[in-house]
Amino acid sequence: MNTPFDGAATLTDPELTAAHRTVSLALVSAGTSDPSTTTMLARRVAEQAARLGEKQGLRVEARLIDLRVLAADVTTALVTQHVSPALQEASDIMRDAGGIIASTPVYKAGASGLFTSFFQVLDNDLLIGTPVVLAATAGSARHALVVDDQIRGMFAYLRTISVPTALFAEPDDWTRSDFSGRIERAATELIALISGDFRTAVRGESWAAYQHSFGSAGGTELGIDLSSDLMRLATGGAA
Repeated sequence: MNTPFDGAATLTDPELTAAHRTVSLALVSAGTSDPSTTTMLARRVAEQAARLGEKQGLRVEARLIDLRVLAADVTTALVTQHVSPALQEASDIMRDAGGIIASTPVYKAGASGLFTSFFQVLDNDLLIGTPVVLAATAGSARHALVVDDQIRGMFAYLRTISVPTALFAEPDDWTRSDFSGRIERAATELIALISGDFRTAVRGESWAAYQHSFGSAGGTELGIDLSSDLMRLATGGAA
């Protein structure tokens, strides 16, 4: 793969009618090998989500964000705050996604540094209310708790809605009969949140209730609460 993004891929039956609502799915993979089991896991969840979505009138279009190709851009953004066009495109894909599948390899009992760095450079308000499936791959079952113990907290900070089922795959999992069942369960939870339009409801009705940074949400959050104690002090008034 020579570019950081796959073109939008429709994972449902091409004969779907116009009655189906189209939703976008962002697949974020921090896999560094080619082929990558980390990417393979994300794709399997997306394919299952598309099948389940079709039954509920959803036409799922998935785009893969390959962080391996964006590594230099992510590092530059961390150090200089300069966002490259490619990294901005990835941010736009994440902003517009109705759901996210985030998949990372595990190194030394932790998520990939590239994976965490990518989400750290994103706008804090970008993913509010977005449903997310958390997934990880590793060479040993010793890392099985990394998703819930470490990764889930970062997505809670970003104010996403992570599905209850975390996915973890070590080499033996790919041949186990219950592995597909776990993928289906996570995909079912994801589609339930997407089909219920959880993200739109949260952003429409509760947006103002969230704490925002000035200029966040892609530069659209420009309101300042002048009535807060801090702002009254800053403007010379009494707290």
